[in-house]
Amino acid sequence: MRLLADPLRAQIVRILAEGPTTTSHLVAETGAKQPNVSGHLKLLREAGVVAAESRGRFTYYRLIPDALQGAALHLADLAARARAHSENFRIC
Repeated sequence: MRLLADPLRAQIVRILAEGPTTTSHLVAETGAKQPNVSGHLKLLREAGVVAAESRGRFTYYRLIPDALQGAALHLADLAARARAHSENFRIC
């Protein structure tokens, strides 16, 4: 959750959801500086959410759907548990 809490990183993920793209395209679409975008891509890669693929002179970045699906399932499970136990107050 913290990974997507940053607004620029969340914007990058939304852009990548539309398909693989390069850093230069992400810079153009977000208006952010290239080092900033590259730093966010590095964090996303290290978290296993984004993969890099060289194509000629360019490196394309793409989302890894299974990583996002796993996080979504985990959050859905937490929400269901919280809903089911919302009236179970612990005794002090």
